[in-house]
Amino acid sequence: MVGGGPQSDNVIHRMAMDDPIPWWKKPHLRNMYLLLFPCVIGIEMTSGFDSQIINSAQLLPAWKEYFGHPTGAYSGILASALPLGSVIGLPFIPLINDNFGRRWCIMFGSCIMIIGTFIQGFSKNAPMYIIARAIIGFGLPYAIVAGSCLIGELAYPKERPILTSLFNACYFIGAIVAAGCTYGTQDIKNDWSWRIPSLLQMAPSLLQVIFVFFLPESPRYLMSKDRLEEAKNVLIRYHAEGNADSEFVKAEIAEIKVTLEIELEHSKQSWADMIRTAGMRRRVLIGSLLGLFTQLSGNVVISYFLGDVLKLIGYTDPSFQTKYNLGNQCWSLVCGVSAALVVMRFRRRTMYLTGIFSILAVYVGWTVCTAVFIAHKNPVAAKFSLFWIYAYSPAYNLCFNALTYTYLIEIFPYAQRARGIAIFQFWGKAAQFFGTNVNPIGTQAIGWKYLLVYCCWIFVEAALIWFLWPETSNRSLEELAFLFENKEDLAQLQQKRVKTEHGVGELDDEKHAVVHENQV
Repeated sequence: MVGGGPQSDNVIHRMAMDDPIPWWKKPHLRNMYLLLFPCVIGIEMTSGFDSQIINSAQLLPAWKEYFGHPTGAYSGILASALPLGSVIGLPFIPLINDNFGRRWCIMFGSCIMIIGTFIQGFSKNAPMYIIARAIIGFGLPYAIVAGSCLIGELAYPKERPILTSLFNACYFIGAIVAAGCTYGTQDIKNDWSWRIPSLLQMAPSLLQVIFVFFLPESPRYLMSKDRLEEAKNVLIRYHAEGNADSEFVKAEIAEIKVTLEIELEHSKQSWADMIRTAGMRRRVLIGSLLGLFTQLSGNVVISYFLGDVLKLIGYTDPSFQTKYNLGNQCWSLVCGVSAALVVMRFRRRTMYLTGIFSILAVYVGWTVCTAVFIAHKNPVAAKFSLFWIYAYSPAYNLCFNALTYTYLIEIFPYAQRARGIAIFQFWGKAAQFFGTNVNPIGTQAIGWKYLLVYCCWIFVEAALIWFLWPETSNRSLEELAFLFENKEDLAQLQQKRVKTEHGVGELDDEKHAVVHENQV
């Protein structure tokens, strides 16, 4: 069953899901989706590129020599400077994102990252390198928060979950390019073996700077600024292929406008809104936990310190390590895209719970095999450890990669969406900062036993997801705006205003059947 959950009684969602015309046969929508990749969906390539810049650079002799063979806490701060910069920049994101628009926020973040990348590539010493990575980290969440909002708010409802899921999958494109670059430059016997990949990290940001203003602005942002005609033109062009008489777009405009009015009536658009009601406090709790889980589920060990992990099981050859790492990134891209493409077929809770219990099983298997190898030098156990590292990718991608931004956009209403994703980014980057500093110390101090810590923590994550995560599939963003509130009162108020003020609250069966016939 497509969607895997209870079917919504929301007329807009039903009309979108029943639309028989695929997106590639809609010229305007198709062109927008193709532009979304370099402008927005590719933003996460910078995160993937960064993880492999550090992971792969640590395998390069020239990088080790230049920075004095970093280990322990020193190695940790070189990796964690980026999330530290992100944490510093996060409180100010809504000021740009909600006041100047999604596109300008992406532009601002991308320009900051280009500056940081340039400094990183020409660093003269470790402090300069650390500061450069912090500058990149400062700019990155501006682009991520605005980009994820823009995808969710521009996409046609039928394709929205897939597009927001592909957003995170692009992480692995950046990771593959970075791993491939460092593998290709490892034979350069000077500093350019790591400077070239470091400079190439600006490539995704350059794409965003060049293409972002070819995209339309978010219609929800435009309506929130009383630019109703501009918002209507965006929806008519991309959701109705220029048909101004489309019943679907009329209903969509009415629902967005009324929902925004209700949201803004109950919101002061400040950080205090995030704890004002029980519903918002639960959203903040879920967003915060999701930020922690995406970085503390064992993925940072593989993303940033794979070389240390491979040494534990006897694989010390730098050439093997870089090849294995590159293969793992390619495999992760396959898993990430596959998970994004099936997101419409299963309920959100089903994917989260299946993914987290799979991660737990992988970590237990990996820990046991690593322990057996260290105790008995069993080569079979070492090879099984290699298998478990690869098995981690489909498990992680099924939940935390494919669903993260899809879920965040669904649980946070428009008025608090930028702040909600910023809170997720805060806890995610804080967890990444913690992990990148603690992981090298932990593996150095207690070796394979450090993996046991993750086994216990992942079990806690599974329990929290089981009890706290609500189901959000098969509903429009406007319908989900009242997910935790008094649904009956607010939903009835929404529908009443749509009907009385705009006259499109309900469509009869005949209109529902023919509403898409004249769109293309």
